[in-house]
Amino acid sequence: MSLSPFHLAIPVHDLPAARAFYGEVFGLAEGRSSEQWVDFDFFGHQLVIHEHPKMPYQEQANTNAVDGHDVPVPHFGVVLGWEEWESLAERLRARGTEFVIEPYVRFKGQVGEQATMFLLDPCGNALEFKAFKDMSQLFAK
Repeated sequence: MSLSPFHLAIPVHDLPAARAFYGEVFGLAEGRSSEQWVDFDFFGHQLVIHEHPKMPYQEQANTNAVDGHDVPVPHFGVVLGWEEWESLAERLRARGTEFVIEPYVRFKGQVGEQATMFLLDPCGNALEFKAFKDMSQLFAK
């Protein structure tokens, strides 16, 4: 399957902290930038952080129950290869990352079994990273 890169622009109320988070925690390469925004190569996709006053969802997260966990809404992220996901989870744990939902395998033994983890950036944007051992399960019902 060939995928086109997506473009996602998100608000951040502390541009220097968000820039350090995406650049240092995830090791994302920077692209173009200005005093108000920064482009990142987000695992082959274009993520742009834009300086903006705090949004209501960044103050207090809304959630939906999924597999016994309160999943923050809205959130965004990327589906990684299984080994890449495990490596990222290990790196984040070693950094003492505070997770919204600790890395675990969701829907174990069911259709759509996947590894997942949720965390917040310094501005309250929720991120999810997931992986499937069987990528054909990505949209399975």
